[in-house]
Amino acid sequence: MRLAILTAALALASALPSAAQVAEEDLDGNYDELCDTRPRDPAEAWAAMRRGTMLEWGSTYVRYPKHELPGATKDGKLRLKAWRGERVTAQAVLWTRDGIGGASVIPGVLKGRSGEIPATAVSAGFVRYVMTDELNKDGSGGCGERPDKTQWDSLLVADAIDVGRRLDIEPCSTRPLWLTVRVPHDAAAGTYDGTLAVHDGDGEVVGLSYSIEVLDRTLTEPSGWHLDVDLWQNPYAVARFYGVPLWSDAHLDAMRPVMRMLAEAGQQSITASIMHKPWNGQTYDHFDSMVCKTLLLDGMWRYDYAVFDRWVSFMMDECGIDGRINCYTMIPWDLSFDYYDQATARVKCVKARPGDEAYGDYWTAFLRDFADHLREKGWFGKTYISMDERPLETMIEAIRVIKAADPGFKVSLAGNYHEEIEADLDYLSIPYGQDYPPEVLRQRRQRGQVSAYYTCCTEAFPNIFTFSPPADAAWTALHAVAGGYDGFLRWATMSWPANPLQDSRFRTWAAGDTYCIYPGPMSSLRLENLIQGLQDCEKIHLLRQELQRDGRMKQLARLEEALAAFTPDGLARSGLSTEEAVSAMHDLLNEL
Repeated sequence: MRLAILTAALALASALPSAAQVAEEDLDGNYDELCDTRPRDPAEAWAAMRRGTMLEWGSTYVRYPKHELPGATKDGKLRLKAWRGERVTAQAVLWTRDGIGGASVIPGVLKGRSGEIPATAVSAGFVRYVMTDELNKDGSGGCGERPDKTQWDSLLVADAIDVGRRLDIEPCSTRPLWLTVRVPHDAAAGTYDGTLAVHDGDGEVVGLSYSIEVLDRTLTEPSGWHLDVDLWQNPYAVARFYGVPLWSDAHLDAMRPVMRMLAEAGQQSITASIMHKPWNGQTYDHFDSMVCKTLLLDGMWRYDYAVFDRWVSFMMDECGIDGRINCYTMIPWDLSFDYYDQATARVKCVKARPGDEAYGDYWTAFLRDFADHLREKGWFGKTYISMDERPLETMIEAIRVIKAADPGFKVSLAGNYHEEIEADLDYLSIPYGQDYPPEVLRQRRQRGQVSAYYTCCTEAFPNIFTFSPPADAAWTALHAVAGGYDGFLRWATMSWPANPLQDSRFRTWAAGDTYCIYPGPMSSLRLENLIQGLQDCEKIHLLRQELQRDGRMKQLARLEEALAAFTPDGLARSGLSTEEAVSAMHDLLNEL
């Protein structure tokens, strides 16, 4: 009982300090954006506008500056194409000399000769501005400590998508709008016409028209996509930001829409922590153990899986994420392993390296009990004991302990390729720029093992920093197919910094590296472009099958030629920008 009380008290204490911050930042959308540090267009330029407020279609690959008159816009009707089941997006740009008080975005019903796409499938909102920084000064990437923000240039960029809320738009400013249409799987093929309007308190101020041609093809549901998508979750960040006790009903309520947003991106893996600070507290909100380990008075071990079970059941039953359960980690950064000592009523730690007797004793006892619990829950076959970026020698020892405890355990690694252990890794994700030997890749697929790749702060390109070109996110996904990988991994989607709605910068790594979903929850230009790329990956899979089956080899060759632009060498040879390569691929997939 004492331990349960202690655990609850610690959970409440960890959640409460930021409650005042949340109260200051109105989650209904009325928080203030930080000051724009960019040079502003002069008053004379705004005065020369032909109308006081303008609205035109823009590009989903562009971040439009807040206090500059926009370029690259298109006057007139927008025409889009989509498969049934596809999530199709567009960006419009509003700029105003006079300002608009209490503005709202109103999307209309899409109507066609064969029926309608209902209003529930259409959403729209304003794009919000967040502070970002830049790559390291030598251009090497975004890794490294950044305790002094003044050493990096800072600027305000468009990124978060604030759906369904009112916003005061200041005079002489630009405000992008984001439109999302989720085409129903049962929609009839044909053209549907819709509208997008901006209202103030008195009615419509400006509006646009657009159409979607629904093609006679159907995209697989995200849960069935063939590319393995692993976007790590951080439930502890959600509890802190919303000021709710860990694992309370209020915590689950706050997480539910966030995790469902991931499910719509094809996410099927659950990120679980089985020890305190598996990554040494590298994020603003560190991960705690979801399993309480207690050394009893008689020297036996007792394990409490209540939090682990609540988290996994929640993700599976309420969020639709029911694939791998990735349990991190047996090789933390500081090699210190926590437990509650009943004899002293204190939390203690075992300090041991893989290969030490104490290491084997600690983990063997846990893994055997864990295996029994997982089998009882019916989860053993989908649970992976997971490590990331650990040296070969420690991986060899950890795998030895895992297999000795229960040979049936699956093992995963996100880290460098090592031929000595690759066959032991049921899931392996290697860094961008590394390749699997073709024969190894073939053998791993025969064994049913997943061979993926990942990006992190290391890569200047491709990446999803808040200053990265949005099209880079789509390119990142398509590279997984072009590079012959089975999947894509990104280490963080919601490890929010102190003030994620206003400032994406962090004490370590380039801005935006730790998240692409905002509190609210709100999507982002980065996430939406990543989803476009992931959808296109599934389209490629389906089209390859269709074109090969039908013997349409010329069309298949066109597809493979376009896909070649999604490797570093291929992109350089093509002479295309990432925006041009992504756009050309997207158009081709709707043409074939």
